[in-house]
Amino acid sequence: MKLLIFAGSTRQHSFNRKLARVAAQLAQDSGAEVTHIELADFDIPMYNADLEARGTPADVMRLKQLMYEHPAWIICSPEYNASYSALLKNTIDWASSPVKSDPDWTDEFKFSRGKVVGILSASPGALGGLRSQSHLAPLLLNVQCWVAPRNFALGHAGDAFDAQGQLVNDAHRKNVQAVIDQVLFAAQRLAA
Repeated sequence: MKLLIFAGSTRQHSFNRKLARVAAQLAQDSGAEVTHIELADFDIPMYNADLEARGTPADVMRLKQLMYEHPAWIICSPEYNASYSALLKNTIDWASSPVKSDPDWTDEFKFSRGKVVGILSASPGALGGLRSQSHLAPLLLNVQCWVAPRNFALGHAGDAFDAQGQLVNDAHRKNVQAVIDQVLFAAQRLAA
């Protein structure tokens, strides 16, 4: 099963980027074909319909294709002001915008329809970014994703990782693994 993993942050020492790396390794160890991307590697401007009218940026097209090719996703969502990041919203806004000049991409939900998505989050606070998850799930449902009921919010993330970026607590690893397992299970059943 092809699994796409990314974090909604580009901050150098982002807890969610660390969590995405942990999830990618656990998923690979589970036998998934993992593509772990960093949104910082994509040159995607803030969404603007006037800019889009001049042509959809090449990196948006690259991201749309990657998302389309993976039936399963794991998103690690930071929490900013009790919601998900502007970066994550902008990414989904661009990906969901139809490309009128390209007949393969006139369907706004081609990139997302039927994808099984697991949501993880990490935060220095006690709730671990749980509020960002509660806002992100409806957005994903709106773009016709299947959102896995199992999620995990890693609280007190400043103490959760060792110097190598691995989770210190075995229970945390098991919770991340449980989300991965559910996403892979559901994606395999939907693909059958």
